[in-house]
Amino acid sequence: MALDLLPKSMLKAIDLLPDAQTPVTLFTRHSIREVVNGQGLAGYDLQLTTQGRDLAHAWGSYLIDHTDRVIQHCISSPIQRCVDTAALMIQGADGVSPQPNTHHIEIIEKGLLVEPGSFVLDIKQAAPYFRKQGALGFINSFVNNALPGMKHPIRGVVDVLELIYETHPTVSNGISLAVSHDTILAAIIAVISKRTQIDQSDWPEMMEGLFVWFEGERFVDSHLKWIWRGERGELLIRDFQQ
Repeated sequence: MALDLLPKSMLKAIDLLPDAQTPVTLFTRHSIREVVNGQGLAGYDLQLTTQGRDLAHAWGSYLIDHTDRVIQHCISSPIQRCVDTAALMIQGADGVSPQPNTHHIEIIEKGLLVEPGSFVLDIKQAAPYFRKQGALGFINSFVNNALPGMKHPIRGVVDVLELIYETHPTVSNGISLAVSHDTILAAIIAVISKRTQIDQSDWPEMMEGLFVWFEGERFVDSHLKWIWRGERGELLIRDFQQ
């Protein structure tokens, strides 16, 4: 079965979700892609494998079937494997949802969901460090605010969280999808968890994601809650920014 390839943490997360009256967003890494050698960024041209396509479709179906929700919004990195993951999850959801899911995938062109564009101010300064340190080393340097040409880690993460807040569902049984890359997800999880060091075991797997939701009428005053790998976390955005 395609779902055998889904990270086990995702099935556990469903049991921890708030009731369907609370809108949530799934901020996820794309599904299984072609393999690349090396420790740096995967090429933008790498596509989903057949297994990856089947997994995204099956996960979209399972997610909606087991949460009684409807996909209200969808945002994605412009990289094709992310767009395809989103489209296939929506197709899977369509097969089980009694209500219509959105078929509009908003492509976020301003860099917030593209690795590592969310966090970069000057790519010419930052790029040599990425090539030297690899993805894991680069993200560890980033979360410690130790790289030239990069945003402060809290500022970079807040920019992405605000995007998620702005595209968060507005109906009680809604869910939003946000499809991005491992580097973006790894950095967000490290920073909101107040970790200054992560290792390879912490790295997000393909099709692994972070469930988030907000309480509050304005982003700056909101209370962020999340589920990652079977554990819940929370913080106040105003305190976090300070």
